[in-house]
Amino acid sequence: MKKYILLLIFMAFYPLFAADANLTKKDTSKAYELYLTPVPVIGVNPAFGFIYGVGASASMYMGDPKTTRISNMLAGVAKTTNDQLIMTFKSTAYLHDDSWILVGDWRYLDSSQPTYGLGTGPNSSKLATDGSTYDDKITGVMDPAQMMAFKYIRIYETVLKRIKDNFYFGLGYHLDYYSDIKDNLLDLESDPKVITSHYGYSLNHGFDPTKSVLSGVSLDFMFDSRDSVINPYRGRYAYVSFRYNAELIGSDQDSSTLWLEYRDYINFTPKKEYPNILAFWAYGNFITSGNVPYMDLGATSYDQYAKSGRGYVQGRFRGEQSIYLESEYRQHFGLWRVPFTTFDMPIGGVLFANAQTISSEGNDIALGEYIEPGGGLGLRFMLQKKTRTNLTLDYGWGNYHSSGLYLRLNETF
Repeated sequence: MKKYILLLIFMAFYPLFAADANLTKKDTSKAYELYLTPVPVIGVNPAFGFIYGVGASASMYMGDPKTTRISNMLAGVAKTTNDQLIMTFKSTAYLHDDSWILVGDWRYLDSSQPTYGLGTGPNSSKLATDGSTYDDKITGVMDPAQMMAFKYIRIYETVLKRIKDNFYFGLGYHLDYYSDIKDNLLDLESDPKVITSHYGYSLNHGFDPTKSVLSGVSLDFMFDSRDSVINPYRGRYAYVSFRYNAELIGSDQDSSTLWLEYRDYINFTPKKEYPNILAFWAYGNFITSGNVPYMDLGATSYDQYAKSGRGYVQGRFRGEQSIYLESEYRQHFGLWRVPFTTFDMPIGGVLFANAQTISSEGNDIALGEYIEPGGGLGLRFMLQKKTRTNLTLDYGWGNYHSSGLYLRLNETF
């Protein structure tokens, strides 16, 4: 695992050794002018089924636009055909002259989701135990997709202070609270018993299988030279977060985790208003000490905006250590005159490919042993030109006959 951590640390600190072009702003935006893009939430997601509700992207310069990057907030309330309730509020705010950055991620879910065991590869659905036995009885055979229902509250808030140019250092608080967890396939009365991956992991590591609390504080380092958090045309982004979860502040057990992330944007047509871009994204999520609850293990699409792993259902792969890589080519097609209006909407398309590898100590699956690829294509419709707010429509494919359609606001990364 050490070589993967060293690789991601190098990628995260790469901006220290690389020069960035000057990021100048040419628009006439005003400070504290609100740009609001409300949209109905209508879509399909492989984790939730058909989704309907309301959402909005709100953007604002919280300082002089010449020296302050644009801030963005995404909020939404949605129901699904699987009888799920999803409420989210996610924000990245740049204060005057980019002197401070505030990052928030608040969620409430009354939801259900299949889990597929631990690790990547064909053995990921194998029950991770010493011999697959409980109470001297062999467990029954399980469906690879183990449906779970739960309620979830997330409160993440991080404050970062600029220390030099695009470099920031900060502190954060993070709460993950799962309650009313129900394993639909769990059957302790049958003979043999049917033990799910979640129940087995929880018992093996001393967690309550019906609820869990992960409460921690973090030390955070950020480098951010992107010209926009909504839809970057150039710049780089690196993020390092070390999180300590303590029983003293509510965690079920003491533990620590390390998050490493890097993004880069290559602009092939910098002189054009709507350029063609090749974008890269990499992140790693590592448990550095102790154990965390099953639902808090690194998993597919468990990034801040739940946008990684297109082609797979959310939570498809899960485990103690994880690495994710993605690349996307963004091509501008032209302007489309919206019917019955005078509005010319910029439209474009994307091609993307991703790969993920996740370890499982209980299943003896090492990081890098199995790599799960994904890929697909999509369309982009720019709803708000000043803020570059896109409506994105993607279709992705993955292994094991997996696929998904994704309708969202703002770029994937």
